[in-house]
Amino acid sequence: MANEPLPPFSSSVRLKYVKLGYQYLVNHILTFILIPIIVGISIELARVGPDEILSLVRFLNDLDLIYVMSTLFLVIIVGTVYFMSRPRPVYLVDYACFRPKPNFRVPFSTFLEHARLVPQFDERTVRFQVKILERSGLGEETCLPPANHYIPPTCSMAAARSEAELVIFSAIDELLNNTGMRPKNIDILIVNCSLFSPTPSLSAMIVNKYKLRSNILSFNLSGMGCSAGLISLDLARDLLQAHGNSNALVVSTEIITPNYYLGKERAMLLPNCLFRMGAAAVLLSNCRRERSRAKYRLTHVVRTHKGADDAAYRCVFQEQDSEGLTGINLSKDLMAIAGDALKSNITTMGPLVLPASEQLLFLFSLIARKVFKAKWKPYIPDFRLAFEHFCIHAGGRAVIDELQKNLQLSDQHVEASRMALHRFGNTSSSSLWYELNYIESKGRMKKGDRVWMIGFGSGFKCNSAVWKCLKTIKTPVDGPWSTSIHRYPVDIPAVVKVL
Repeated sequence: MANEPLPPFSSSVRLKYVKLGYQYLVNHILTFILIPIIVGISIELARVGPDEILSLVRFLNDLDLIYVMSTLFLVIIVGTVYFMSRPRPVYLVDYACFRPKPNFRVPFSTFLEHARLVPQFDERTVRFQVKILERSGLGEETCLPPANHYIPPTCSMAAARSEAELVIFSAIDELLNNTGMRPKNIDILIVNCSLFSPTPSLSAMIVNKYKLRSNILSFNLSGMGCSAGLISLDLARDLLQAHGNSNALVVSTEIITPNYYLGKERAMLLPNCLFRMGAAAVLLSNCRRERSRAKYRLTHVVRTHKGADDAAYRCVFQEQDSEGLTGINLSKDLMAIAGDALKSNITTMGPLVLPASEQLLFLFSLIARKVFKAKWKPYIPDFRLAFEHFCIHAGGRAVIDELQKNLQLSDQHVEASRMALHRFGNTSSSSLWYELNYIESKGRMKKGDRVWMIGFGSGFKCNSAVWKCLKTIKTPVDGPWSTSIHRYPVDIPAVVKVL
């Protein structure tokens, strides 16, 4: 036995346990410092005799009553100022997503047949769209609005309004029915739709439909891309800070009808293959009475805008092609620009959410590289320690792949994003809510869980929102996944051949 070699250290002590020990030590460093101090004070008090205790009591009795009352009054004032100046909590009472009917479905075979029947498309253009669709990560059940089922698609203003009324009113009706909220009790209305901005606005359309109050604070955001849903949340949060005891309705959508591109520019054909119909209606409140039934509390919103850089500004650009046809031009540098925007966003987000252990490791890495010129790779914080769930904008398979790689996420962390893209396609700013409903429908959302929503949009922008779950979400969950959640997750091949 004495001559047997020792087992290798790397196999007997796993480095992950060393890291866990380090994280526990750093995150509880104050406890480890205070325990010896408390023990020392306790031992010292145990040694004090009765005479010294009596002397301390007499000293306290001799203190001037006015001095004691003044001190107490000061403490009350400071406490009152502190509690009055704290930001109002913003609760997510509930949300609802548009549920497309089966007759809106666009299977791959239908997409191919319609593309070949559209007179403006030649065979080369059709083959390119099919190639994109095969690698997109979309499934056979994604939906397009009724106008896009015509040959050629009907891109009229009336058809666009009809789609807007369908998706927006359906989501709001479900939300009001689920929450019992009366339209007259809505104080703030925010609607975001990037590419369709009619007059009167979409927000005015909602006011007219539901006969909302004449003094409602109404906002209509357009041209802000797929991350506009998180911008709407940020605006709602700021308004709820300024107006107490208020309810805010946030509606996020993208209207597909008027934005179908009938030209031949490849960079402008991509949206035809990826974008699908969808909408989400979200009820936020700062009312204390809503705390008991609210699902989440909004803790952070971080917005990053890279529009000062010309390449970032033009990477998602609406323009006319050489034939005068309007479409969205997606730059080949889009993923690199998105990665740079994400880096700026998480640099701001990190100190707000990461445990002290990860922040120290990041700081040590930064000092080593900048001060001592060490040739180390930048330390990427482990955001899995800060969040249990991730909702990544389902902009496309490449977007999800890139974020999974950069943030070192597991397949389950990005499952909601991949499945939402497969089942509903890229629904723009509302995609994050389809993903959140997927997590809930799977029974994975527990009380105290933290959710990170990440969205990208034209401009170029990367925006984040952090939610904390206030109660365990029980299944079954009513929502867009209620009829299909039992079939998911599904395996999504790298290439799906379209016949």
